[in-house]
Amino acid sequence: MRFSTSSLTASALVNVSVASLYPGQSNLNHTCQLQTPLLSCSANAYPNIIDSCCTETYGGLVLSTQFWSTYTGLEAQGQKLPANTWTLHGLWPDFCNGSYTQYCDLSRQYDPLPSPNTTTGTPSGTPVVPYTGPNIGTFLEPFGKFDLLAYMNKFWIAQAQPNPDFWGHEFSKHATCFSTFDLPCYGPQLVQHAEVVDFFETAISYYQNLPTYGWLSAADIRPSNSTSYTLGDMQTALNKGFGATPYIGCAGPKWNETDAGKGSSDNGRTVLSEVWYYYHVYGRVQRNQGLPVNASINGGSLGNCAKAKGAVQYPKRTTGSEVAV
Repeated sequence: MRFSTSSLTASALVNVSVASLYPGQSNLNHTCQLQTPLLSCSANAYPNIIDSCCTETYGGLVLSTQFWSTYTGLEAQGQKLPANTWTLHGLWPDFCNGSYTQYCDLSRQYDPLPSPNTTTGTPSGTPVVPYTGPNIGTFLEPFGKFDLLAYMNKFWIAQAQPNPDFWGHEFSKHATCFSTFDLPCYGPQLVQHAEVVDFFETAISYYQNLPTYGWLSAADIRPSNSTSYTLGDMQTALNKGFGATPYIGCAGPKWNETDAGKGSSDNGRTVLSEVWYYYHVYGRVQRNQGLPVNASINGGSLGNCAKAKGAVQYPKRTTGSEVAV
């Protein structure tokens, strides 16, 4: 389908005064090439000191996250997992102290199944109303980003829901809480949904720098339904590739609930499912110039997996759930 340039003209311009992380922020003079990109969470990375459009000042601890799933539940509709590759989960902004917020701009709420369904995750939070409009994937079409859409449908894969619904969740919950994706940063001639395209491209650029499957495979850690692995070996392999130790997440039963771990004090989970890579970033998040930091930088956990030797399963994908890429 062809789109005329008129679809990107005045009718698509956005009134950026409707929402901002920093109320009253001007949409003028955010020329980041004229500014020194500061490291997020550093001493001067605050909005009263530096332009928050040019240095991340809101969610300065940036997480690039990935899934290892074994099925999608929508294989019959052609939604399958890429062979020999972890899939993209998202790009998240945590505060510098490791806490976080979510759904920061409800005027850009494109999530059909908000989770949680309030801004705070508690009954006292502002309700996040389910989105019922065109799926967020359609926002890429007027920009001619069909190649981006095709890539996302290969590597940014949802489970038990259509991919675009998942992308809408990731954008609405997380992208709206980055200062450098805030609407005033795009100037007075902002084209509607330009920041959505920008966020998707940025999330993918981080993902492409993080070959989790390859890093584990280089240490002889590969999906298997007969061999189990040790968390410490996984941490070593990923630290070697990334330059810092990420958070490794597991699902499944606790080790001390299994026959092999019965009587143990190790209550970590036993099925590998996700990895979260942590960064501080120089300048705009969109620059993809990050400084890897340990997931435990604020005293937090490096994961929830069992630590016992050979306690973690890294299962193969379900037959029929993978596709060559």
